[in-house]
Amino acid sequence: MECVVNVSEGRDERVLGQLSVAAQPVLLDVHRDPDHHRSVFTLAGADDEVDRAVRALATECVARLDLGAHHGAHPRAGVLDVVPFVPYRPGGPPESDLSATVPHRDDFARWLGTVLGVPSFLYGPLTGGQRRTLPQLRGHAFREIPPDFGPHQPHRTAGATMVGARSALVAYNVWVSSVAVARRVAPLVRGPAVRALGLAVGARAQVSCNLVEPFTFGPAHLYDLVAARVEEAGGSVLGAELVGLLPEPILRAIPSARWTELGLSPEQTVEARLTGKP
Repeated sequence: MECVVNVSEGRDERVLGQLSVAAQPVLLDVHRDPDHHRSVFTLAGADDEVDRAVRALATECVARLDLGAHHGAHPRAGVLDVVPFVPYRPGGPPESDLSATVPHRDDFARWLGTVLGVPSFLYGPLTGGQRRTLPQLRGHAFREIPPDFGPHQPHRTAGATMVGARSALVAYNVWVSSVAVARRVAPLVRGPAVRALGLAVGARAQVSCNLVEPFTFGPAHLYDLVAARVEEAGGSVLGAELVGLLPEPILRAIPSARWTELGLSPEQTVEARLTGKP
């Protein structure tokens, strides 16, 4: 199982070091961004080891971080902002059956609400055959959607947490020439396979994306689509970056001659970190 924990802290290296220690021994990668003021902790391994590490990481986040002092480019609901549980088959095709992962999500969300007192909202498959998306929670949590576990008001310092069960996705950003261009292009590339925001990130601008069907619409597809729309808007593409890790089959489906242009490398795959051999 994989768990990709999004934490609202991207600047304090001492605190990030403490959080990294808590996430051992299944921590594969930490991607930190001081402008977003956000870090992505990628954990993967045996189910029980991941469960223990996520709870240890959550405990440290709630103890050490304060949402009231947080200012960053990325939207956030809490210090432990998003915690998706992902079924993972190293080197294999995407795992779409979430039935074995949902109990881990629900147990963690219940624990977070009852033990740490942090309101937790579920996304992905729900009881009764319903589904809920992360964007729905971003727009309607508390106001129209009550927490599934925990108090019905935000934690004083930790806010709230969105806890999901989902298939593998790829977080991927394209740097563009201006904020105006980024905000014009983001809605044009947004769709069922792509979630996109145009953001000012420090002195730079970015089309920040989640590729939710990355095995059919991956980083190369997104980069080329953004480049085409940016050119139409009179701007230019300045580069791209992967946030966290990606499944190796997605990388191998892209011609290696394009990896540098796309900001990708074999060392950035889940499989490379699991084996320690890029």
